[in-house]
Amino acid sequence: MEMNHGIKNIFPGTTAFILFWIAVCFVFPSWAAAANTITGSVRNQSTGQPSVADEVILLRLLDGMQEEARTKTGSQGGFSFNVQFSQGRYLVRVMHQAVNYDREAAAGGDVAINVFDAAPRVKGVGGKIAIMRIGSEGNSLHVSDMYDIKNDSTPPLTQAGERTFEFYLPAKAAISSILAAGPGAGGVKITATPVKKEPGHYTLSFPLRPGETRFAVNYELPYDGHGVLRPRLFYPVQQLAVMLPPSMTFSSHSPGFHPILSDKNYQVQAANNVAAGEVQAFEISGNGAPPPISARAQTQSQWQSNPQSAAVSKPPVSAIESSNSAGAGRRSVLDSKATSTLSRSLPFQAVLGLVLVGGLALLFWSRMRINAATTVAPVINA
Repeated sequence: MEMNHGIKNIFPGTTAFILFWIAVCFVFPSWAAAANTITGSVRNQSTGQPSVADEVILLRLLDGMQEEARTKTGSQGGFSFNVQFSQGRYLVRVMHQAVNYDREAAAGGDVAINVFDAAPRVKGVGGKIAIMRIGSEGNSLHVSDMYDIKNDSTPPLTQAGERTFEFYLPAKAAISSILAAGPGAGGVKITATPVKKEPGHYTLSFPLRPGETRFAVNYELPYDGHGVLRPRLFYPVQQLAVMLPPSMTFSSHSPGFHPILSDKNYQVQAANNVAAGEVQAFEISGNGAPPPISARAQTQSQWQSNPQSAAVSKPPVSAIESSNSAGAGRRSVLDSKATSTLSRSLPFQAVLGLVLVGGLALLFWSRMRINAATTVAPVINA
């Protein structure tokens, strides 16, 4: 009675008092229901139309990924879920033509997800940059081959199938892990399929969505302090960079390779506009731990204001750190800088390669916690 008397003082008059309680009874339950709902829409960017009848899965991010519910998109591409845990973290996964498209979501939120039609071969897919990060420990040579693959197809299509990407390793290489990250997504462990009767030749079935997809192939080789490496590329690349500790020696008879960066922690040799197929061999000798994934460096403004000195300086720390983000927004900053860099002088191209070393590795490892429950492949030993 005291509560009602107080409210009457706030809302004088019988009509206002009744309207207040009607609002409480009807508006509050609607608000509470919305707070426990995730809604969204799916659009097919290949056709420019809403994507109808796609499978939509709600995954709760707790101790991995747990499926909570699933539905299908409606006639306008919309969907809705009632969530069980309003404070929980969720991932919405749309299945379109056997390809996943993921977006993080929270209760009470609305998400827009773009999907693309899929094809086994898509025009506009090609290599951008390849980086080899090398170091040794005892009788083992540690190598990480990193590939940045771009999909600039028009209209935008996803290249999907059993052989979306291929790579080559020395015949005695033992693969320790393979990581992949699609545009705006976290890194996941995947597996490779050896090509029969072709030692060192492997295929991947990871979809190449429009944008940039990154792979990192980590492997070990027998090493006695001296070795010859003969890289082979599936796609032509705008730059091939070799990163190794300063305690190791690099030499090559190819005039294409040239030193571009040097520091107390690493050195980088690079070749530009490298065609697909076998690359000119190079020799390495000596021992040393692999270079650090990220290096402290000059500011980005200093790097941009003095491009001619970039060949003997470190990469901009702000550009490297910008790739260590949880969303595609920040990562697009690195991608846009990389695109503009390639049209500039050679020193800019050189620094871009090292920037992407940090970008690739930090992208994979900093976001693995989100995708830890996705498929983890067994180690393949060549």
